[in-house]
Amino acid sequence: MFRLGFSTDQLDDAQIAALERLRIQCSSDILTMTSLAGSGHPGGSLSSLPALLLLYANAKVSPDEPLAADRDRLFVSHGHISPAMYSVLSAFGYCDRDESIYSFRRFGSQFGGHVEMGVPGVEWNTGNLGQGLSAAVGSAIGARLAVADPKKDLREQSGAAWKVACLMGDGEQQKGQLAEARRLTVKYGCNNVVAIVDWNKLQIGGDIEQVMPHDIAADWAADGWNVIEVDGHDWNAFYGALKAAWNNETDAPERPTVILARTIMSYGIPSMQGMAKWHGQTLGRDALRDALAELGGEDRFDALEAKRDAMPKGELHHNFPEVPPPKLQIGPPIVYGLDKKTDCRSAYGAVMTELADANNAERTQVAAFSADLEGSVKLNGFHASSPAGFIEGGIQEHNSATASGRLSREGFSVFFSTFGIFGVTEVFNQQRLNGFNRANLKLVCTHCGTDVGEDGPTHQVVDYAGLLRSTFDWDVYFPADPNQCDRVIRAIADRPGSQFVGMGRSKLDAISKPDGSGPFYDGTVGFEPGRADVVREGDDGAILAVGRVVGEAVAAHDLIFERTGKRIRVVNMASLRPYDADAIIDAADTGFVLTAEDHHPDTGLGGLTALALADAGIATRLHRAGIDEWPGSGKPDDIFAAFQLDAEGLATRVITALG
Repeated sequence: MFRLGFSTDQLDDAQIAALERLRIQCSSDILTMTSLAGSGHPGGSLSSLPALLLLYANAKVSPDEPLAADRDRLFVSHGHISPAMYSVLSAFGYCDRDESIYSFRRFGSQFGGHVEMGVPGVEWNTGNLGQGLSAAVGSAIGARLAVADPKKDLREQSGAAWKVACLMGDGEQQKGQLAEARRLTVKYGCNNVVAIVDWNKLQIGGDIEQVMPHDIAADWAADGWNVIEVDGHDWNAFYGALKAAWNNETDAPERPTVILARTIMSYGIPSMQGMAKWHGQTLGRDALRDALAELGGEDRFDALEAKRDAMPKGELHHNFPEVPPPKLQIGPPIVYGLDKKTDCRSAYGAVMTELADANNAERTQVAAFSADLEGSVKLNGFHASSPAGFIEGGIQEHNSATASGRLSREGFSVFFSTFGIFGVTEVFNQQRLNGFNRANLKLVCTHCGTDVGEDGPTHQVVDYAGLLRSTFDWDVYFPADPNQCDRVIRAIADRPGSQFVGMGRSKLDAISKPDGSGPFYDGTVGFEPGRADVVREGDDGAILAVGRVVGEAVAAHDLIFERTGKRIRVVNMASLRPYDADAIIDAADTGFVLTAEDHHPDTGLGGLTALALADAGIATRLHRAGIDEWPGSGKPDDIFAAFQLDAEGLATRVITALG
């Protein structure tokens, strides 16, 4: 395997010749695989080759141990250059060369249209432009935390356990999330990051200056980065720039560096060079033969086409490596008595402070991102206990969502907290891809639903559960009171996978045991994902409730009994994914079910209940209470009353339905 490791100041003729041979081999593979597939992006793949070849020849990476803890991390943000990535990885021994060509973009193959972690050497599933640098800074913060004193602010320390590189396209520099990522990288002293922009000046719509004029160099410089411009096809110039950036041999070594590599679209094939159409257009058989002749590459199309045709029917799989969070010291639950009225977010903050105290004394294991809402989401105690582990991302939720997701794959238990409207709805694409990337993110959002009250409809997020449940990877939880919130946070703290916990901002009474002798969620009742809790017994009907509405349903239970003598079962459906189908079916046996939630009833608990009953083939009377139109500014109690989600409203709904 060709290896440099920045061992020389300048490349000699033999090293340049070796790189050229690799470039021609990889270029041939790019053209062949895209032509075989009849789709793909050859132009940018060809112009990005020098950057990828130099990175894999010099970074601390190895095909023998592609997930080594101390490896350097190499990210490709413009994932559509997957042909270049796969060709380089095969050239360096990470995967089978022939398979990467003939199975490219074939259903069931690990060699997808955009880079995926099923191929060893790929760090992050990318393709949606503008997110790669956020993942890179998340990894870079992990490298900093790995060697940092947990009791000191990360910005006051130096050192990193590994280097991080992020290769990007020039068109994606128009994305706003990149500016967010640039600022966070500088803020936290991540001079272990090297960014490379493949500056071929063309995007799918043509010249980047015609599509969207943009001073790329000025933007990076304005955000505090070292900027190096270089001829991306001059091996020695590019190597020298990369070596200087990698070793922080710059005018401002304490800052990260971006290399703007001036390249040519479809470099190496004169008949294709500098033409925007090859961004996403492939060659036919005859044109491929001519292009390979221009390149001086080997024509292997016919032999590999036969292998592609002989492939068995593909099977669906995403063979991504799992990186579980660390095992933590969780500690015993805090029990809030019936005389203690508090909010779930304060209960969350108390657990986070305990987790920091117990797990971050010698090295950081738990990290927490905020979005300029530290006090509102109650992370003050965590910040005070673990200064290094507290990451203030500012009002840059898109970047924080991706960066925190990636950090959760670096051996840390990572929480990201903001309001529900910002943590889910605003950044749904980022959270969707965190799930696809097998992140272990703990997304804890406060101020959910109409419980945000006077802030009005723009902030009264009532569609977040449906968004996350529409993905395939997120668990979704809504604690009913501070005691259950405490149990939920402890349960997910070191649980693999991505979990969402939603809550309002209001102070709540603890839900009591049926006899009123103490809290229902006392020290003996824990939280189990997928399990519902019957907090009040009854066989004359059932209320399935979630979140703050559970307390209202308990009060409605008492009102209904006082007025009619009927006992209505109250079920706390705190876990919406996984969910307790048996509890729903059992509730249907009562003959009447009312779902109640501070959420859109079609996409939240109401829709889930209808789906579960339909799947089970059960017919019962089902009413769904929730927020079924845009609410308005006002006190949460008034909003609940208007939508008949308070105790009186729920009781009225049930009594009316039961006649």
